[in-house]
Amino acid sequence: MKKIFFILILFSFTILNSKMKPPKEQVIDRFLRYVKIDTQSKEDEEKIPSTEKQFNFAKLLAEELKSLRVENVRLTENCYVYGTVSGNLADNTKVSTIGLIAHMDTSPAVSGENVNAIIHKNYQGGDIILPNDTAQIISVKKNPILKSMIGDDIITADGTTLLGSDDKSGVAEIMTLVDILKQNPEIKHGTIQIAFTPDEEVGNGAEKFDIENFNAKFAYTVDGEELGEVSNETWSARTATVSMSGKSTHPGTAKGIMINSSYAMADFLSQFPKDMLPETTEGRVGFIHPYSGKIDVEESSIKVLLRDFDISGLNEKERILNSILEKTRQKFPYVKIKMEVKENYKNMYEVLKNYPELTDNVFEASRRSGITPHLRPIRGGTDGARLTFKGLPCPNIFTGGANFHGKLEFNSRRGLEKTVETLVNLVQIFVEKSEK
Repeated sequence: MKKIFFILILFSFTILNSKMKPPKEQVIDRFLRYVKIDTQSKEDEEKIPSTEKQFNFAKLLAEELKSLRVENVRLTENCYVYGTVSGNLADNTKVSTIGLIAHMDTSPAVSGENVNAIIHKNYQGGDIILPNDTAQIISVKKNPILKSMIGDDIITADGTTLLGSDDKSGVAEIMTLVDILKQNPEIKHGTIQIAFTPDEEVGNGAEKFDIENFNAKFAYTVDGEELGEVSNETWSARTATVSMSGKSTHPGTAKGIMINSSYAMADFLSQFPKDMLPETTEGRVGFIHPYSGKIDVEESSIKVLLRDFDISGLNEKERILNSILEKTRQKFPYVKIKMEVKENYKNMYEVLKNYPELTDNVFEASRRSGITPHLRPIRGGTDGARLTFKGLPCPNIFTGGANFHGKLEFNSRRGLEKTVETLVNLVQIFVEKSEK
C-alpha cells in the first residue's frame, strides 16, 4: 500500500512538473550572473563582513528578493540578507517553518575577481583543459564523476580564477526556487525563511546570524558538492596558532647573539606525521594541516588546522602537536615557544542524530528528482555546523558542484537544475508529511 501511495505522489508530481511555469530567469543564467561579482572574503579580519565588496552582492540579492515579492526582506549592517516566503496553505501553522541558507563569499585561497565562466556544451568525455591556463586540467582520472556527465553542459572558470560555485550555486538555486514558487502558486508549501550569509569561508558566517528573528524550526544549508550528497556530519574543528620568538641582530656581528626562530619552526614542521596530513588522508580519517604563517629571525608563527569527526581523535591530534612542540623546545631552548588552540566548531551530528526526518526528507526529495541520495560526512565545515549548536538544526544539501576553493572548480546545467528540482520537492514533502 505504501508503495502504491509513493507511486501516486510521484505521478502527481510529474504531472505538476510538466505544467509548471518556468522561473523568470533560469538557474544557469542566474548563476552565470552571480559568479561575475567578486565576493572574496579575507582571513584574520575582526569585522564582519571581512571585505566590503560582499555588500555589492548582498544589495543585489535584497533587491531581487523584493522584486520576487518576498516579504520582510532586510540587509543588516553585517551583510546578512534575510527574507520570508510566506506559506500558501489554509493553515500554515501546521507545517514547520524551514530555512534555506547559502553563503555569498568565496574562498580567500584563489582569486574570485573577473571570473570568466565557460560553458562546455554537450560534454562528450575526456579531460577538460581550461583555456587561459592550459596547465589547469580537470582530468577524468581525478574527477571520475565526469563519466556520469556525458551530454551535460559543464561550467568552469577559464583557469585563472575559481568559479565561485561555492556557494553562488547555492544562492542561485535558492533564488530560483523562490522564483518558481512565485510563478506557480499551486505548489503547496509552508513558510520558508531565506538567508544569505557573508564570511562563511573564513569561519564567521554564523557569527552574527539572527536565529531568533529568523524564526525557523529547522534549516538547510545549500552548500554541498555532487548531486545526491547530503551531509548531517562535519568535522569537529580546532585551530592551533604556534608562535616562536628569537632574537634578531645584524648578521655581520651575530655570533653569540642571534637566535633564529625560523630554525625551530622548520624543526617543528618536519616532525608532522606524514599519515596525518590532508594530502594523505580521506574519508573519516582526520588530519593536522599547517596552512598559513610567516618565517622570520625574531618572530615565526604558523596556523595549524586540527580536524577529526570524533572528539577523542581531535584531542589526540592536539596531544601529538604538544608532543612535537616539546621536542622542539628541548632542541632549541633559547627560542620562546607557545601554542594557543581555538575551537572552531563541533560535529553537527551530535545534534542532528536527533532529527533523522531532516535527512529523510531530503533523500525523498532527491529520489523524486531522479537522483540517488547518499550521506557523506563533510571533510570541512558549513555555517550549519555552528548554527546547529546555536539551536537551529541544519543539515547540508548538494549544489551539483565539485573541486571547491580552486581553479578546477566546476558545476553543470544539470547539477544546478536538479538541485532546484530537489528543493521544490523538499518544500512539498514537509507539507505532505504534516497532513499524515
